[in-house]
Amino acid sequence: MMRCLSMLLCLLISPLAWSEAKIGVAVAQYDNYIAYLVQAMQERAKEVPGGATLQLEDAGGDVVRQLGQVENFISQSVDAIIVNPADTAATRKITERATLAGIPLVYLNSRPEVESFPAGVVFVGTDERRIGQMQMEYLAEKMGGKGDLAIILGRLAHDDTRKRTAGVKDVLAKYPDIKVVEEQSANWERDKGMDVMSNWLLSGKNIDAVAANNDEMGIGAAMALRQAGSQDVMVGGVDGTADGLDAIKRGLLSVTVFRDTVGIGAGSVDAAVRLINKENLQGDIWVPVQLVTPENYQQFQSK
Repeated sequence: MMRCLSMLLCLLISPLAWSEAKIGVAVAQYDNYIAYLVQAMQERAKEVPGGATLQLEDAGGDVVRQLGQVENFISQSVDAIIVNPADTAATRKITERATLAGIPLVYLNSRPEVESFPAGVVFVGTDERRIGQMQMEYLAEKMGGKGDLAIILGRLAHDDTRKRTAGVKDVLAKYPDIKVVEEQSANWERDKGMDVMSNWLLSGKNIDAVAANNDEMGIGAAMALRQAGSQDVMVGGVDGTADGLDAIKRGLLSVTVFRDTVGIGAGSVDAAVRLINKENLQGDIWVPVQLVTPENYQQFQSK
């Protein structure tokens, strides 16, 4: 009898050992970086004891659509939900719906603009303000503490855009001889980064360096500079994607900040599984970041 009770308790507290977990995943907008994240999540899901299936939905940048996707996950009684928020200032209803349904919720990559999370809700990602500081510290040093800087912003509604740019400006406050001469959004996209840079070049304004909020926009800007024959302008990116690392190798980017995509993606699945298993997991789970330069980029190519 005691043996039967023990087996029953094991079943109750360790559901993943006996059945496959269903995890709904809602991403803000599918792009190259999100593709890397999703790949890391899928690889980790294969390693979950008992298995885990991921149901992926793309909000296309639409807050209302993303909320509907989360509500669909809830109606399907998934075991956990992972959300890369379409707007970090508009996550309250997502959190409310998930907690009311008693379904664990993991935000990944972009932290909601709240001071704290209720029980059963966590965030997995990186310190975006520190990322902006690291990028600009490198550029400022290479600029010799003076010159004209252009900033290419991500999607304006995105908290990562605000925090990374705030980090850049934290550093600029220490360098009064570095002037911001241009600042415009390219919506995280390579083609738009190229268009923005091309327009700046046509205006004839001097630019010594570009701080882009991600690698994709930075690569686009660097391509426009190369086409115009402007080889001396430094361009910084963020993410350290495979394309970003290759851009450093090719001399398109001068610097990027490596965000551990595998750590973030796999970590979100790990967090979801731990919450499903009723582990006491709370608050923010920070993934370390590292500066990538022409001198050390090779050590990141295998990560």
